[in-house]
Amino acid sequence: MRTALATGVEPAERPILTGLVTTAWSTYVLPAAGLGARGRAVANASFAVAVAAVWGSNAERLGLRNAASGLKWGAAAAAIPVLGSAVVAAVPALRRRVRPSEDDLVEWVLFRIPVGTVLTEELLFRGVLDAASPALSPIFFGLWHIRPARAAGDSVVGTVATTTVAGVVFSWLRAHSGSVLAPAALHYALNASGAVLAHLAATELERS
Repeated sequence: MRTALATGVEPAERPILTGLVTTAWSTYVLPAAGLGARGRAVANASFAVAVAAVWGSNAERLGLRNAASGLKWGAAAAAIPVLGSAVVAAVPALRRRVRPSEDDLVEWVLFRIPVGTVLTEELLFRGVLDAASPALSPIFFGLWHIRPARAAGDSVVGTVATTTVAGVVFSWLRAHSGSVLAPAALHYALNASGAVLAHLAATELERS
């Protein structure tokens, strides 16, 4: 099946072109739109759905028909960051190292993370790019985080390296579970656990 992306583009070039588009979107296009957090989540999800549609992604390609396997692998993987966050929350010395955030926790964990982060990134990188080039997918996943690192004042090189490694883990889960649901579950658990810790840190700071 020929898609709009495939027209005039050699198969080997498609993942590179898609990766460059995702990097340009996250680094330049989305920030230039000047949207708030909620608007960015909606814009990101819309962008991801559009890219997946151009690639002709469907339930079979995303591994949604392997939901049982995906959820089993995802639940096992998600338990690791959840337990790790529980340890951090219980140990004062570790808890004090968490960067506080005053963002609305409910909106963060029920909308912005699942829609603007997990749905968007898993659809783009494990749904689309993994199917085309498992080697390139983690690299472009790392590059996707250039702008967020700058916005947070974090090391760009460190953030890109860390998220590239995370992308390798997510891609491994995708391959071994046969479903995008497995990395999505781990991804959500990582981000939501971090959001809860940041909220607890902010609450503790207010009380001190």
